[in-house]
Amino acid sequence: MESAPTARQRTGLVGRFPALAVLEYNLVAYRRTWRAGVFSSFLLPLLTMVGFGLGVGAYVDSGVGGVSYLDFIVPGLIASTALQVAIGESTWPVLGNFEWIKTYYAQAATPLRVADIVGGQLGFVLFRVTTSSAAFLFVAGLFGALHSPWAVATLPLVLLLAFSVAAPVFAYSSSIRSDSYLALLFRFAVIPMTLFAGVFFPVESLPVLLRWLAYASPLWHGVDLCRAATLGVAPAWSIPGHLLYLAAWGAVGWWLANASFRRRLVV
Repeated sequence: MESAPTARQRTGLVGRFPALAVLEYNLVAYRRTWRAGVFSSFLLPLLTMVGFGLGVGAYVDSGVGGVSYLDFIVPGLIASTALQVAIGESTWPVLGNFEWIKTYYAQAATPLRVADIVGGQLGFVLFRVTTSSAAFLFVAGLFGALHSPWAVATLPLVLLLAFSVAAPVFAYSSSIRSDSYLALLFRFAVIPMTLFAGVFFPVESLPVLLRWLAYASPLWHGVDLCRAATLGVAPAWSIPGHLLYLAAWGAVGWWLANASFRRRLVV
């Protein structure tokens, strides 16, 4: 029987990967609230699939694209939920750690580097996305909405989607001083993306201008990949193209987030 890591082993691991210290801090804090998070992680997909997939789907007799409406929206809902969790964990928590709680300033006073602080916080965001997406995928399986073994690829796909949106939102949240600017982000970016990026209906039904705006959003790329995985069909666009586009968003966001954090933490 393997023994638990000793304090020296844990210190050595954190010494090699200092971002783990920031991740551990967030996980310890999360122990106080995880029960409510687990409950909502199962309740949200259940209510969403019953309300939209079965309720609205009952009026969509012919389905969408040759599949039932429930099967059509489930991968979109998984992707959009991952996006909303990622952005939710990248807005008020990041702003609060600068403006109200001042946690980042305390962390910056230790040997941690800016990249360690950003990486550890981002790691916690990806942890939250993983747990909520896994719960959504489990409920979708109970509803019989997964039709391909490739459905297991949904989890790494939504993690890439979460990284592509969380990193630039980190940069935005760390550059503002008031949470009123976060309301603007949700009003003019998150909500339009959720409504028009192919979650509830094909983007081909949109006018040309709105269609290209949908194509430009990271969510559409995540939705298309998740839909291909759960249905076992080819995506509307190339898989490498989707992956590279999301990775580019994440890479640029990572650079911007580190630059923004450094401006505020390094005197």
